[in-house]
Amino acid sequence: MIEIIEDTLIDALKLVPFLFLTYLLMEYLEHKTGDKTKEVIKKSGKFGPLFGAILGIVPQCGFSAAAASLYAGRVITMGTLIAVFLSTSDEMLPILISEAAPIDLIVKVLLIKLVIGAIAGFIIDAVRRIIIKRKKQTEKEEEAEEAIGHICEHDHCDCEHGILKSTIKHTLNILLFIIIITFILNTIVHFIGEENISKAIASVPFVGILVSALFGFIPNCAGSVIITELYLSNLISLGSMIAGLLVGSGIGILVLYRTNKHLKQNLIISGLLYIIGITSGLIIDLIL
Repeated sequence: MIEIIEDTLIDALKLVPFLFLTYLLMEYLEHKTGDKTKEVIKKSGKFGPLFGAILGIVPQCGFSAAAASLYAGRVITMGTLIAVFLSTSDEMLPILISEAAPIDLIVKVLLIKLVIGAIAGFIIDAVRRIIIKRKKQTEKEEEAEEAIGHICEHDHCDCEHGILKSTIKHTLNILLFIIIITFILNTIVHFIGEENISKAIASVPFVGILVSALFGFIPNCAGSVIITELYLSNLISLGSMIAGLLVGSGIGILVLYRTNKHLKQNLIISGLLYIIGITSGLIIDLIL
């Protein structure tokens, strides 16, 4: 057990410089482009899902939360919101970078999330337009009552307190998650054996995708940390990782349930995310 703890701490400490530099860059992008990003998504119109998917993969503090609030105020469409949720990288990107994952893997995962997000968003908006037209319903265009900055402040990133402070906070939070998860994984692998675990998961790949997608609903960075670490440890397939990362939207899903008063819509959005994640994961494991 002492050896497991030592290995866990050594592996985690090696990641600190990479995590810090990655989050420093992310915070810089957020402070320089955050407001412009929100304006672009507001004015995107029918091309909302495309812009949402593109902007979603850019690592920005609380962007999924911002999108949830914009949807609650009917500033953006459901398709645009889902495109953002599906493409949002959350903590996946910093972890892949800090673990020195191959560049082609990082690019492939980001492109998969972008393409699936955009396509799903366009399809959902098209279907909703048909349904609304048939029922002769209109959506009321009102700004969300809860300020996006307030959500960011209390639920996620402390963005307004400066780049350095927010970077240190992010780095320490994720480092703690990584230490805990790595310790759990190392312990499991030590006592059960990596080969036995891999065989067990390979024998029921569909179940692995279902479980991974459920992890994606964890309304903070824990979900993406767990999913990415499991993949990097060769304990789940690429399809399982993609399924979980597609469903995962950070605190976006939590903010959606808080700001959008229509529970049925929130449940539909959650269901769509889960179905899209599972379907995409299965297809990826079949073709890749």
